Amino acid sequence: MFKDSADFRRVASGTLLIVAPLLQAVAAVVDPGTWGDEREAVGYGANPALAQLQSAMYHWSYLLMALATLGLLHVMRRRAVVFGHVAGTLTVLGYVNLSGLLMIDPVEWWLGQHNTPERTQQILDEMLNLPGVVFGFQLPWLFLGLFGLPVLLVGVWRAGFAHWWVPLLAGIAYGASLLVPYGPVTVAAWSAAAVAVGSLGIRMLRMSREEWISHYPTAVPGRTTPDSYANTTA
Repeated sequence: MFKDSADFRRVASGTLLIVAPLLQAVAAVVDPGTWGDEREAVGYGANPALAQLQSAMYHWSYLLMALATLGLLHVMRRRAVVFGHVAGTLTVLGYVNLSGLLMIDPVEWWLGQHNTPERTQQILDEMLNLPGVVFGFQLPWLFLGLFGLPVLLVGVWRAGFAHWWVPLLAGIAYGASLLVPYGPVTVAAWSAAAVAVGSLGIRMLRMSREEWISHYPTAVPGRTTPDSYANTTA
């Protein structure tokens, strides 16, 4: 598999589509803030080990989801190509920025251990409301991942690779996670999203090498495909 670029990309993409959203759902389960005080400084201070674990899981979930998005673009090489390039690029940017924002968690842990919850929240609000933070890291980038992925999945459906329920379920799940306060409902929402996105990963893993390669554009003079490259380098 590792000697064949097509199989490697197929297996890597399929695996990431399963692992990345699953990490996000599990992170919500282990997050102290999901089940306890809605003030993160309180939950993080009471359970520092779980606080660090959930932050690391969210961080890697978002980074791996950015990579998994590139795998989804492969199945859109023949249909909805421009749509996929635009939505895919914005989705990748969104997930990378989501990952970057998690660096605020260690700051919140420290502040929560040395200040009251009220003072901690006041300091965080002053930090996070700085224009450079808001427009450089949060808006609109913060929402491009969670909103962009369901939109991208619409393109995957149009390309014929996903059933209609996949973008619908993902859209409902991520939409609910943003509209409902963070808590147990978030676990249910992100578990549903993991089912939707993970189903595409399972489909990729079940594909043959020939099926994966069939998504490349039809070879024309001057255009390189995996098979044509292999023939010229054999």
